[in-house]
Amino acid sequence: MARQTQELPLWDAHGQPFRFSQPPELLEALHRIDMRGGGRVGGPEGVINAQMRDRYLITSLQEEAITSSQLEGAATTRDVAKNLIRSGRQPRDRGEQMILNNFHAMRLLQDLQDTTLTPELVLRLHRRITQDTLDVGEAAGRLRRSDEDVVVGDLYGEVVHRPPPAEQLEQRLADLFAFANGDTPAAFIHPVVRAIALHFWLAHDHPFLDGNGRTARALFYWAMLRHDYWLFSFVSISTILREAPAQYARAFREMETDDNDLTYFLLAQLKVIGQAMDRLEATIKRKNQEMKGFEKHLADLDLFNHRQLALLLHGMKHPGFRYSIRSHQTSHKVSYQTARTDLCSPLRTMAC
Repeated sequence: MARQTQELPLWDAHGQPFRFSQPPELLEALHRIDMRGGGRVGGPEGVINAQMRDRYLITSLQEEAITSSQLEGAATTRDVAKNLIRSGRQPRDRGEQMILNNFHAMRLLQDLQDTTLTPELVLRLHRRITQDTLDVGEAAGRLRRSDEDVVVGDLYGEVVHRPPPAEQLEQRLADLFAFANGDTPAAFIHPVVRAIALHFWLAHDHPFLDGNGRTARALFYWAMLRHDYWLFSFVSISTILREAPAQYARAFREMETDDNDLTYFLLAQLKVIGQAMDRLEATIKRKNQEMKGFEKHLADLDLFNHRQLALLLHGMKHPGFRYSIRSHQTSHKVSYQTARTDLCSPLRTMAC
């Protein structure tokens, strides 16, 4: 029986449309992402706690910046890369520059998630990602030209894809922007499918001389955040892609050898997304267990009364919170002297 497919407003260089089907495993994966990554009230405690969001956000942006750059050849280790980002020092080589560029681009996306995609925005994003990392320096923030031959190869140097000619890029990008902004097609397309298709679309067209993969992944994040999948501020898909890079190329080839059926690519990317979400939730669970273990250790020490212990535990979950004798007195309905004694011995806080 023939598969029922839905066409996308995306064509290959020969004018043949890309399409996709929705087998049960695809629908199940989309449902899981909707339940775990979207605008629900529940969620991992460590992420939705407002005081912990910044810590997880910066860590996740660093991880995506590092692994996305390593996918493109940056040889810098994770420890050196994290020190680069945290210290603010100047990059020492191209790999470090790639990582720093990616970090700034990922931070930029947090501010652009409600912005309509335009040619100016994509060029700005590409310029931010590739600045001072290209062999042809002036290629940052511009489309490739007709005299610049670009092909996509695998790990063994075999050509797996030839992008459309540069003469088609202007119209193809106009179609991409209409799709990204939800103007096309008229039929409903699930937001996650739209985000993955956007990632594929830019990677397929390869509109830039270099930096297409990093830009494509950035557009995926832009699309997910624009559709309120807030958890993707904290999810790193490049971490998973780096562990099995050949699977990405294989999904690309299978799609092109089966009449432009994007289903293969969608299923492969949904698997990557699911694994990335699993990893984030496992990390949060581990951190919460560590916190509970430390709470129990404090209680077992028998050094603090119940008010002091409550203050310490509150401070662990709300870093940067300021305490005073007056606030402690109000919170626990005790006398000024009792509050002062709680804070000054044995805590020795600044309130004393």
